[in-house]
Amino acid sequence: MEAATRMHSQTVARSLTVLDTVRSKLPWTQFAGPIAALIVLSVGFQLVSGSFFTIDNLKSVVEAAAVPAILAAAISFVVIMGSIDLSLEGIMAATSMIVALLVANGVNGNDYGMMGLLAALAAGLAFGFFNAVLNAILRMPSLIVTLGTWFVGLGIAAVLFPERVPQINDPLVLNLARLRIFDLSLVVYIALAVIVVSQLVLNYTRLGRMIYAIGGDESLLVASGLRLRHIKIAAFAICGLLAGLCGVLLSAQLSTGNANIGNGLLFPAISASVLGGTVLTGGRGGAVQSALGALILEVLNNGLIQIGAGPYTRHIISGAVIIVAVAAGGWHRRSKLRVVK
Repeated sequence: MEAATRMHSQTVARSLTVLDTVRSKLPWTQFAGPIAALIVLSVGFQLVSGSFFTIDNLKSVVEAAAVPAILAAAISFVVIMGSIDLSLEGIMAATSMIVALLVANGVNGNDYGMMGLLAALAAGLAFGFFNAVLNAILRMPSLIVTLGTWFVGLGIAAVLFPERVPQINDPLVLNLARLRIFDLSLVVYIALAVIVVSQLVLNYTRLGRMIYAIGGDESLLVASGLRLRHIKIAAFAICGLLAGLCGVLLSAQLSTGNANIGNGLLFPAISASVLGGTVLTGGRGGAVQSALGALILEVLNNGLIQIGAGPYTRHIISGAVIIVAVAAGGWHRRSKLRVVK
């Protein structure tokens, strides 16, 4: 009995060491790489086009990157655990239709205002919680679970879609995109607030430290007797909530509800997360790094448009940049791997 107690105590001590070690590997200097990439790309496009650093263009880049940055920060909570969430597009589609049909709109008599907005966010949270229950409690792979939820969300959005596009008339929702402070929309400031709060949660709360620890060595934590279900549930729920927020913000920008509103945003969000330094195998990265990755992708896209690159060329170059960045950033870690799958 005493031997078993000592072994358990040693295992717990090792798990706590994992927590401390993982946290110590999160210095603010990790942002240096993405920031350097931003500077190099921006200066390069300015030298070639001569118009990248105009005020209007920089505003355009920031506005376009706001929602993708929130998505990248959202998925970071799950990716840092070593899991994945593919349901973001489905969640955005469903929440877009929910908010459009519950607030003042052009197809029905509903006018629930703030309650309609909160209902859409609650739906995003419910999607995330559903993913978490299937993954953490029923022990189903996050890839399969969230892929299924993706299609469930799209299906719900299609069922809710009325005979014509629901035009949003509620000023509360519309002002999210129309209200401007220092000539930037409120969406940009919401994105900044979400990213900062997400990073603080990840770095300075027990929830955040446990998320990193799960990605670092989940088996060690399980062996120590630590309960991880509630951590996973919280991570997936936060991701779902923020995806729901993105659905609302995109609806505000378009002034309509749209069942296809999230199309094409999932994989750029994952790419941005990886590009910023959030590792798919878990244990490393953060919300700010992932958001910087989203900004890098938008700078790249904007700059390529300015120099006249076509859509296919932009895809090729963007993909190549992601591959090179991941290869360069993870080279020292891959040299230590015995098996690569």
